[in-house]
Amino acid sequence: MPHCGSESRKPGTTSVGCDWLTSEGPIRFCLEVRQVPQSLFRKATSRLLVNYPEPYRSQILDYLFKPNFGASLHILKVEIGGDGQTTDGTEPSHMHYALDENYFRGYEWWLMKEAKRRNPNITLMGLPWSFPGWLGKHFNWPYVNLQLTAYYVMTWIVGAKHYHDLDIDYIGIWNERSFDINYIKVLRRMLNYQGLDRVKIIASDNLWEPISASMLLDSELMEVIDVIGAHYPGTHTVKDAKLTNKKLWSSEDFSTLNSDVGAGCLGRILNQNYINGYMTALLDIYILITSCFGISLLPNKPFSTIAWNLVASYYEQLPYGRCGLMTAQEPWSGHYVVESPIWVSAHTTQFTQPGWYYLKTVGHLEKGGSYVALTDGLGNLTIIVETMSHKYSTCIRPFLPYYNVSHQFATFVLKGSFSEIPELQVWYTKLGKPSTRFLFKQLDSLWLLDSGGTFTLELREDELFTLTTLTTGGKGSYPLPPKSQPFPRIYKDDFNVDYPFFSEAPNFADQTGVFEYFTNIEDPGEHHFTLRQVLNQRPITWAADASNTISIIGDYKWSNLTVTCDVYIETPEKGGVFIAGRVNKGGILIRSARGVFFWIFANGTYRVTGDLAGWIIYALGHVDVTAKKWYTLTLIIKGRLCSGMLNGTYVWTNVPVSFPKNGWAAIGTHAFEFAQFDNFRVEAAS
Repeated sequence: MPHCGSESRKPGTTSVGCDWLTSEGPIRFCLEVRQVPQSLFRKATSRLLVNYPEPYRSQILDYLFKPNFGASLHILKVEIGGDGQTTDGTEPSHMHYALDENYFRGYEWWLMKEAKRRNPNITLMGLPWSFPGWLGKHFNWPYVNLQLTAYYVMTWIVGAKHYHDLDIDYIGIWNERSFDINYIKVLRRMLNYQGLDRVKIIASDNLWEPISASMLLDSELMEVIDVIGAHYPGTHTVKDAKLTNKKLWSSEDFSTLNSDVGAGCLGRILNQNYINGYMTALLDIYILITSCFGISLLPNKPFSTIAWNLVASYYEQLPYGRCGLMTAQEPWSGHYVVESPIWVSAHTTQFTQPGWYYLKTVGHLEKGGSYVALTDGLGNLTIIVETMSHKYSTCIRPFLPYYNVSHQFATFVLKGSFSEIPELQVWYTKLGKPSTRFLFKQLDSLWLLDSGGTFTLELREDELFTLTTLTTGGKGSYPLPPKSQPFPRIYKDDFNVDYPFFSEAPNFADQTGVFEYFTNIEDPGEHHFTLRQVLNQRPITWAADASNTISIIGDYKWSNLTVTCDVYIETPEKGGVFIAGRVNKGGILIRSARGVFFWIFANGTYRVTGDLAGWIIYALGHVDVTAKKWYTLTLIIKGRLCSGMLNGTYVWTNVPVSFPKNGWAAIGTHAFEFAQFDNFRVEAAS
């Protein structure tokens, strides 16, 4: 019979490895199998990354994806752009309209290719947050026409391969929103019909229920879903999910400030998602369970964890600022910070690979903390031990009950074939006080030949050890990047780019609507190249998108500033555009944004409001404005007063404003309508 896992032993002693017992004695070892890839997830959070100059952009990507250098991620999960707000901005769809297909919009394609270039074996996943409005036929619902929505998702997968040679491995349903059982079945049939049988389906990227119960009651649904994905499960799963015998993933987790507390959160859940919930790959790791020589030693329910987000490369004052593995939010200076979660991730990802397996011998330490052990089945072994305290490992969600970690000694005994391992490499991290802080430091090796495979670790609070037979680990580094600098006080963009590498203009961050480079064939002169808002209907939303479109830019600390922009209303009579300053909210809060907004409308009126929604009116009146003509708007904000000009002539002056005191500059439209912008300029007081 197989004998695997822990033996009777003294407290604090852990037996790693497993013997296969026969009448003739033990022979080699038997493994509990759970596959180990690490994954990372992003959604509108890499907006500023694409604007970084070289070599800094490549350096950042190396820290994320290059094997044995930094985080060494094994999986990349991306948003399928759907034109809607998804936390920190909107991402453009490849199909804004029913007969429109463009597989070069946004930066997801670029990011996936850069990840693949560094790690050809990286796994790619896609998940919709929002959908273009035409799929809903005037309803905020993607399941009005199941075939049409399945076709839309299928085209994204096919386009990734056809235009970018990217193979998508997993596809989701609708992030944190309702699933439709029939849609999931239709999607599977659509994928199979297109020869995409290898693409696996994960559902429902929300809670464990009701998807798990639905699968138990519907054999066809059970067959078409490959993975059950839940968000922020707190290292635990539920009975129905286990009963499905499907892979179980924490398909979104972490979302915590990338300080040492965030790093501790990551270190704790990377281990304990597997230990407590049969989940792995927290922040970026997923693990699959199989059997040992045909005998299942643990429930055959693989669990994976995916962390949000990849890199904090968006304006910090947007929701969940700096909740990435590292921080890269200053393309204008080139400054970036390799934060501690990068190195906590490396403790797992650099010393495992997809295809490695967790041993059954995993668990909690007597005085707090946890340990896991993994192998490739070829004799290599990696052990990861964490002692993260409650104070330094509280994630943003869910609630973490108090627990205690104290000084302790843990003895590990390697058995079976592992007892013949002569040496283990040791990597160490200590979080907390700067005076005692270490990040991913290689210590002296452990020599085991004279110890019978036994060694003891002295463990204190907030430590992370990796002990491994692999000698390939490395702490990559580059020369220090440039020093941090605020956004340029004077900034201008004429959008004169004939063949843009990206569809969006640098540093503009769309919060509702989509603003893209546009070639105006009707105007071969000054406004031949412009920036255009391209949505003509509200998308199927994930968040509370505004009723107006808006793209923000600049320094949130700006108070006194002058914003100038040429504008072109395309919609007669009802169309309208604005420029703004001191915009104080974005992301999922954009609907309630305050600021100073200067609007003109095609019906010959203007308005000055203190909010995006237009409820707070400071001034209004008539101006000589119509559609299909270019105008120059200027907004001047100084202290408690603001003024506005149209084509260089004051329209309104010295309107008092008391709130907010600071914020971004912005451009936008009155509704989901076509409009163009050109020769944008902002000058902020020093």
